[in-house]
Amino acid sequence: MSSAQDPFYIVKEEIQESIDKLLSTFHQWERASSDPEDQMHLANELVTGCESIAWQVDELDKTISVAARDPSWYGIDEVELEKRKRWTSTARVQVGNVKKAVVAGKEVNSNGTTSVNGMRRELMRLQNSHQTDKSNLYTQDNDDFIQSESDRQMLLIKQQDEELDELSASVERIGGVGLTIHEELLAQEKIIDDLGMEMDSTSNRLDFVQKKVAMVMKKASAKGQIMMILFLIVLFIILFVLVFLT
Repeated sequence: MSSAQDPFYIVKEEIQESIDKLLSTFHQWERASSDPEDQMHLANELVTGCESIAWQVDELDKTISVAARDPSWYGIDEVELEKRKRWTSTARVQVGNVKKAVVAGKEVNSNGTTSVNGMRRELMRLQNSHQTDKSNLYTQDNDDFIQSESDRQMLLIKQQDEELDELSASVERIGGVGLTIHEELLAQEKIIDDLGMEMDSTSNRLDFVQKKVAMVMKKASAKGQIMMILFLIVLFIILFVLVFLT
């Protein structure tokens, strides 16, 4: 599942927007030291915002704990779980330090000034760390996207190769069938030609016999004609047997 579809990253972006807004308000609170009333209003807003964000981070942390029981079911690994835990921990520290700085600011005195400044420095460090993590996350997402696209392209190329192989095999089979049909047609044509030649030969022999019989019939007497007819019948039977039954 991509980060754009993962519910964790959707909620994370919403929380991060709230944290960025909280830090912006915190910087306004720092600059409002000359106006106690405005500073108090901003301080109350910051405390409320910190509590709301802290609750959201806790709820998000609970979902991470649930996913940690069976990461494969949710399509994530241990590295991803650790990255999510690290982000919620960083967010919780950021919000906690803002709240501490604001609460301490309400009771600021000469002894507490150093503590507040230290918290401010910690906030700046965590903010810079967050920017670095965010940049690394975007880089990782881009790498994952490129790798995913590369894998998809390789899969498409493999499927196209398989389809081309199947098409080539089909063409070869069709060519083989066509060649077989051509050979069968040639064989049938030869048989027909042979049969035609046999028919022509038989027809010529019959014509020859008929002519001979006619000539003999003209020369022979009635008795001779009868004998000739019987002889021709026997001869015809013999020829018929020789031509058609052998």
